[in-house]
Amino acid sequence: MRHEIRVIFGDTDQMGVVYYANYLRYFEAARAAYWRSLGRSYKDLEAWGVALPVVEARCFYRRSAHYEDLLNVQVSVTELRSASLRFGYRIVRGDELIADGNTRHAVVGSDGRPRMLPEALRASIPPIAP
Repeated sequence: MRHEIRVIFGDTDQMGVVYYANYLRYFEAARAAYWRSLGRSYKDLEAWGVALPVVEARCFYRRSAHYEDLLNVQVSVTELRSASLRFGYRIVRGDELIADGNTRHAVVGSDGRPRMLPEALRASIPPIAP
């Protein structure tokens, strides 16, 4: 799944380059778009009494992105376990790789304890490519 982002001025530093922490925001925006593309949202998680906090985040910066750049964030679930999942991301500008990385998410209940990923959500996730 791809999510398009136009870099705004507020995303950049004094050198006109996207500030490094904003790539995690781009990852988050792509995750939300991913759920929407499956007909789901974080509101579904709330209704099922679970949350998916980020427990690990990695980003590898390959090239600089700048104000007004049109970026495409490619996102997919790359690992699915009983009480966690991992998303993989590639941020590209045209054919140029800007950054890539992943986030791992625990599945927890409202009490903060690990829970199984709800079956309805698991069933909506496409098969993981080898």
